[in-house]
Amino acid sequence: MAASGDRRFSFQTGHKNSFGAIDYVIFAATLAVSAGVGIFYAIKDRKRKNIKDFLLAGGNMHVVPVAMSLIATFMSAITMLGTPAEMYNYTTMYLYIGLGYLLCMAASAHIFVPIFYNLKLTSAYEYLEKRFSRGIRTLGTSLFTVQMIVYMAIVLYAPSLALNAVTGLSLWGSVVAVGICCTFYTTLGGMKAVLWTDTIQVGLMVAGLLAALIQGCIELGGLSRAWRIATEGGRVDFSDFRADPKVRHSFWALTLGGAVIWISNYGTNQAQVQRALTCGSLRHAQIALWINVPGLLIILGLSSLAGIVMYAFYSSCDPQQFGLVSGNDQLFPLFVMDVLGHLPGLPGLFVASIFSGSLSTMSSGLNSLAAVILQDILRPYFLRGMSEERATLCSRALAVTFGILCLAMTYVASKLGGILQAALALFGMLGCPMLGLFTLGVFFPWANTWGAYAGLFSSLAIMLWIGVGAFTVKVKPALSIRRTHGCNWNLTNLSSLAPWMA
Repeated sequence: MAASGDRRFSFQTGHKNSFGAIDYVIFAATLAVSAGVGIFYAIKDRKRKNIKDFLLAGGNMHVVPVAMSLIATFMSAITMLGTPAEMYNYTTMYLYIGLGYLLCMAASAHIFVPIFYNLKLTSAYEYLEKRFSRGIRTLGTSLFTVQMIVYMAIVLYAPSLALNAVTGLSLWGSVVAVGICCTFYTTLGGMKAVLWTDTIQVGLMVAGLLAALIQGCIELGGLSRAWRIATEGGRVDFSDFRADPKVRHSFWALTLGGAVIWISNYGTNQAQVQRALTCGSLRHAQIALWINVPGLLIILGLSSLAGIVMYAFYSSCDPQQFGLVSGNDQLFPLFVMDVLGHLPGLPGLFVASIFSGSLSTMSSGLNSLAAVILQDILRPYFLRGMSEERATLCSRALAVTFGILCLAMTYVASKLGGILQAALALFGMLGCPMLGLFTLGVFFPWANTWGAYAGLFSSLAIMLWIGVGAFTVKVKPALSIRRTHGCNWNLTNLSSLAPWMA
């Protein structure tokens, strides 16, 4: 930790780094560009009333925006806030999940996506009706809907938390602003707007991480010094190969367990399958999936290194124990303002990158929810023979409805604790049983409808018992050593900073 006289730490005088005019310009530009893309495609495709254009971008998208959108959907604000905090509080064991990405793409690109693509489906859950029954299809759609609504609420809450921590803006005001903007351009521009805004937003995510990492290394005197401090503090560890389910992160849990979770996302989750189906050919869809491997590893690596640098920066004065922040998810925003707060524009870039991560995830979720409710619920049960124009209007209305519902669910997200752990738990409880259902259908031709019901309900019961039980009991794994002996700031009244620390 730097000495108390360091210009970076302005807490001695009761002054905090905050947004300047240029930061607000960058933040506003992010909103404007995203909304502008939606307006552009709403005007450009105003004469196209085919539901395939709205939900699948016409089925002829280039591989690059599809690949970027695939990266952005489940690797966004949660990673950018949660992974640095994971490195800070625990160890580098989490990096082994990168091996799970490789296994995930192999299975998704060459087992599951070819089935959906060759059947020319819009909803992945149509497969469940063809293989089992309409009841199984409806159940699958219902589980996906619950999973995505809660997940979107988590990633909508995350950037608003970051905004609150670094700018003092109202937490819930930020939630509403983010939600309305995302719902606006997703509803107007459809899948094309989602894909191209995701592409822009991935670039912003990487830029934000690089800015924090590079400036942090400059302040510390290099990445090698940060790594050495982290090693001495017990943060660098790749040696846990225990097969103990009580261990927070081990090699086996991260590689095999991580692969299963990510296959459920990339191989059978509608949000990802729908993006793959927008490609002009199966080969292009597979290429888009494989492009995700380096993309995911880059974001994982940058966010993890940022966490290592953040630990080195605060190695002698833990911000939580000192009372500067109240939760793990505020650690990285605090670090960013400490190292970038004196550089005009860079705090704005960081918040724009976090905000972009949430926009990309939420837009993908809204579009996919509109697709499955239309294709799996409304058309089969209530609106048979619906025209293409009416189906498109219905999809837009569904996107608006789910956007409003997601805003309401952010209150639940605020009670879930660490966002990285909450998101992974959600994927495990709901996503993995769905992966098991699809796997049953693909690999076991003798399995029937009753076997599908039995397997899905038993899997859900076990996973919910584990997940909800862990949340209820609140078993907290031991944190790595944190120190406060370097907390030599001369603060006479911490309460003067309370609005910022909240």
